[in-house]
Amino acid sequence: MSAININKNNFENEVLNSDKTVLLDFWASWCAPCRMVVPIVEEIADERRDIKVGKINVDEETELANKFSIMSIPTLVVMKNGKIVQQVSGARPKNAILEML
Repeated sequence: MSAININKNNFENEVLNSDKTVLLDFWASWCAPCRMVVPIVEEIADERRDIKVGKINVDEETELANKFSIMSIPTLVVMKNGKIVQQVSGARPKNAILEML
């Protein structure tokens, strides 16, 4: 399954009410480190059926970016039961992202 585009309309259903652990990737199209992380996040989404992976474009979803106090991108957030359990900024290799889960 590929990563889901998360927006303010589907955030509650896809993230807050998810019965799975959720990995969120806050990104923007103009961000070079974000473009490095995208294929890794997509690969994790394809490989890990036990989690949900979502992408949030900070330029299109400023309300969600503000809600998470996103100051730099990429930022990766892991949520369980609607609560943030991990949050890191900056590009990370696949193994570091998997360790967050």
